[in-house]
Amino acid sequence: MVKRVTLIVLDSLGIGQLPDAEKYGDKGADTLGHIISGYPQFSIPNLQKLGFGNIQGAAGGAYAVSEPAGAFGKLKELSSGKDTITGHWEIAGLRTDVPFKTYPDGFPKEFIKQFEKAIGREVIGNCTASGTVIIEELGPEHEKTGKPIVYTSADSVFQIAVNTDVIPLEELYKICETARGMLQGEWACGRVIARPYEIKDGKRERTSDRRDYAVSPPEKTMLDLVSETGKTVYAVGKISDIFNGQGVTISVHTDNNMDGVDKTIEALGQNFEGLIFTNLVDFDSKYGHRRDAEGYGKAIEEFDARLPEIIEAMGADDILILCADHGNDPAHSGWDHTREHVPVVIYGDAVKAGVDLGVRESFADIGATVCEVLGAEKTAVGESFWDVTRK
Repeated sequence: MVKRVTLIVLDSLGIGQLPDAEKYGDKGADTLGHIISGYPQFSIPNLQKLGFGNIQGAAGGAYAVSEPAGAFGKLKELSSGKDTITGHWEIAGLRTDVPFKTYPDGFPKEFIKQFEKAIGREVIGNCTASGTVIIEELGPEHEKTGKPIVYTSADSVFQIAVNTDVIPLEELYKICETARGMLQGEWACGRVIARPYEIKDGKRERTSDRRDYAVSPPEKTMLDLVSETGKTVYAVGKISDIFNGQGVTISVHTDNNMDGVDKTIEALGQNFEGLIFTNLVDFDSKYGHRRDAEGYGKAIEEFDARLPEIIEAMGADDILILCADHGNDPAHSGWDHTREHVPVVIYGDAVKAGVDLGVRESFADIGATVCEVLGAEKTAVGESFWDVTRK
């Protein structure tokens, strides 16, 4: 009997365009394929052993092995959109038919005026931008005037960047809380994100104190259904932020991917039944958005090198699921997410090795599977694949 599932989201590791990708401007997107093109020495022996390279179309089959130790497949996205919340919510069994509102021309002037009045400061920016670029462009003005930098992206996000020597971290968080309260109704927005930075050796660098303020899921998700059984939902990284704490029983912050792996292993070392749900955000935030194929490739290699530690920490009644929430092709134009299939790999003593799940119709098949494994009520969307992957 499986008592615990560890679900790790390799944030943005898409494996090829979805059939409707052209509608989103993402024709030809292939995050994994273009990582390998930009970093030919890419090596992931431990992911390969589990069957990651055996997924249909993943890296053109170049990383397939003859006897994969896990089950594997790829998933389509039913929801409209290609953002973090939509992807994670669908993984957890919730379909989003109306995409979150985006602001490609910046937020309405009327909103900005009211927001400035509410926080007692004027703001600068209010445009679509890369976070690392805009702090270099507007950082000097912000540092001179104390005006927070506001920007957005192709996602439904209201991002606020400040130098924490100019505006203290706690004040930044309060500013974000104010924005979250205001971005409702006609000004609806999926997430408000605190983006603190500091100057180190003359260079502006974002810190690990990012905080996301999301809207709550409108219906129950996998997290609620598992926690309602009395089992633990242990959120690692930004998972609790994405679900606005709904269904989470324990939450731990992470500084980076490797800290996320450390804290996942720490959770595995504890004695509880339920779900460990981890997001490793660096793939997306540090490499996908910055269109850095080599950096992305090396980050996956770092995770691959830690995979044996995760497996070693698992017990006979644990299973591991690896997946992604969208793509972020480092060879694509711009700096935003791409609409792609995502991988799924399942491993554990209770999992039948070598099962090819093919192409599944929804990310939500993961949530449906987790709920079945843990004896929770079925998710509203998704079909479990546990019947074909269990021994």
